[in-house]
Amino acid sequence: MSTAVATKPSLTLKRRLNAPPARVYQAWTDPQKMMRWYAPAGAETLTAETDARVGGRFHVLMRTADGQEHDVSGVYREVVRDEKLVFTWQWRSKPEWESLVTITLKRDGDGTILTLTHEQLPDEAERDGHRNGWSGALDKLAQVVA
Repeated sequence: MSTAVATKPSLTLKRRLNAPPARVYQAWTDPQKMMRWYAPAGAETLTAETDARVGGRFHVLMRTADGQEHDVSGVYREVVRDEKLVFTWQWRSKPEWESLVTITLKRDGDGTILTLTHEQLPDEAERDGHRNGWSGALDKLAQVVA
């Protein structure tokens, strides 16, 4: 079997944010801040819960403009304050599709370079959907932390 067949789709997004890493990290780990941005463009975050420690869980419920609710949760695998978060990503509607998200934060002058990598997605359609969703959410994050 070739590795190309065994490799699941992934995506990587990079953004420079006009905020120090500590503020960006807090936006990823403080439920009150997550409520303001943790959903794709045109969607709203209904609930956000976090326990940002290795083995801790997060849970987010979003609603899209068409009224559909999307429920996602996961477990933190790595937590380095102001630098890195690694967590599983699992939609309630598709529990068999567990993927992995890595967020790294690097100081860049008075701002932060955020790199988001979402790995082990089930197929290209899901990768493309998550790329669109994360892009819209990161646009909102940039406004929240600025």
